[in-house]
Amino acid sequence: MNIEKLEKNLRDLILEEQIKLGYRKELLRLYYPLSSLNHLLEVDCTEEEMLERMKEFSEATRAHFGGITASSQKERFCIQIPPEGVEYVHEHQGEDDFLVKFIQTIAHHGCTLQDVETLFTQYSDQVFEGSYAGDDFDYLFYFRDNKPNDYRYCITFEGRHVIYHRFTPEDYVDYDFGEVIPVKGE
Repeated sequence: MNIEKLEKNLRDLILEEQIKLGYRKELLRLYYPLSSLNHLLEVDCTEEEMLERMKEFSEATRAHFGGITASSQKERFCIQIPPEGVEYVHEHQGEDDFLVKFIQTIAHHGCTLQDVETLFTQYSDQVFEGSYAGDDFDYLFYFRDNKPNDYRYCITFEGRHVIYHRFTPEDYVDYDFGEVIPVKGE
């Protein structure tokens, strides 16, 4: 079991929430499907086996997260991070400059595709941008070289508002959204 990816993902999600809503020292609940936890821990567990792995994960990360707890129902897991774990991330994670600027950009009323493109290209010349023909989202962005991160950003423009979902590469593949057409002859 490789705990580093799940630990990083939890820190990233806590930080994302703190950027959006501000920091509060409180219990935080994050939800994961079994498949995501299997990807992150690099295991192939059943629901019952994953509950055992989560106990191991809690012990291994107690110094950072203060002893997480996990429950499940129909392969959907609720991971509870105690206030001490949320505080630890707030005090030790540092700021994710890209994520801060991304959230600021898309939160701006009237954000355009050009605004998003400009932001991504400020951080890398290895940006993938694709348009999606289905109903799930409008555009896909990610950094080909995984710098500053390896998340897949699925972006939808609804009038003058932008909605996004951020997936790990493995979860993005699992969802099988369909064909994404590269933009600008990529």
